[in-house]
Amino acid sequence: MEGLKYIPDKKFECNVELSGAEKFYVWDGVSKELPCKETEPLLCDISFSVPTRMKTLSYRADVAVAAPEAMVISPEPGRLAQIIFVRETLSAVSSRVRISCRESGNYNLVLCYHTNGNHEYLTEEQIEILVSGGAKLDLVIMQNEGALSIHNTDFKIRVEKDSLLSMNLITLHAGKVSNKIHSLLSESGGQCNLNGLYLADGKQVIDTKITLLHNAPECISAQMFKGILSGEAKSKFEGTIVVTPKGQKTEAYQANNNLLTSESARASSDPRLVIYADDVKCSHGSTCGSVGEEEIFYMRSRGICEAEARLLQQQAFAGAVLDKVSSTELRERISRLVERRLRGEDTVCAGCGKRCC
Repeated sequence: MEGLKYIPDKKFECNVELSGAEKFYVWDGVSKELPCKETEPLLCDISFSVPTRMKTLSYRADVAVAAPEAMVISPEPGRLAQIIFVRETLSAVSSRVRISCRESGNYNLVLCYHTNGNHEYLTEEQIEILVSGGAKLDLVIMQNEGALSIHNTDFKIRVEKDSLLSMNLITLHAGKVSNKIHSLLSESGGQCNLNGLYLADGKQVIDTKITLLHNAPECISAQMFKGILSGEAKSKFEGTIVVTPKGQKTEAYQANNNLLTSESARASSDPRLVIYADDVKCSHGSTCGSVGEEEIFYMRSRGICEAEARLLQQQAFAGAVLDKVSSTELRERISRLVERRLRGEDTVCAGCGKRCC
């Protein structure tokens, strides 16, 4: 990507400072820095049938690309790029973003989402990710918006031969968040790692739906999503791994764990495996529960107060996902944000809505 051309006004400043990062701003779905153009369709359509003695089992997944144009993000290998999305106007925003890594190399990209006020912002977003040519993309997405905001994101992901996508989705704050992820491993040797951490309190609602298709041999996928919910917050997780008849020697793992810190918080989890191949290693699982009172008692017996003991347990729970962030600088910054969030220190800013990091 070209160097920074547009300096936004100082109504908002993202304080996630990353050494050497090239920053680009997108205001209400519009950028003066990133090119916006038509892109070729991101093919994620899969259909197949498997005959059995009794009947024919069939599966079909259609993923359509609706918007004709997209903001195109083409990171440079070896250089960190940070895209900062800010909502300011009250009108609904619909946008499409294409992230494309087509050549061998290590790519690093951070997407940050913020609101510049405590209003009912509505954002409908489609993010397309194409990783091919042996590229390795490390993508971190931070959702940190106001308590009244509604943000719906539809991810379309395609990973091709010998390429790797590692995506870490961190939802720190928002009103209602829906993340739908449709990922296709289309050629042999592809790998897709999806990790997520969502924190919710009050009346927040977090909805995560994942469909991951293995349509080629010798591909690997791993998913780890964790949530910490308090107040009357609700979360819903639906995860489906589909291995087609072409997906021999697949390795696929999925886990969803939820920690409820109040009696009114609710979490539902539905992980699923749909396998049409016979040479695979696949597993999935989910848990939902409260803090471990025995661990709390142990820490209190060592002189740690109850509030701090519960905080330490929540931090350890979240740490399994945060450890997946490869950048030490970014991981430490996100860990501090998570700790501040768990301590409730940002509640004094609830009326502002900027969700400054």
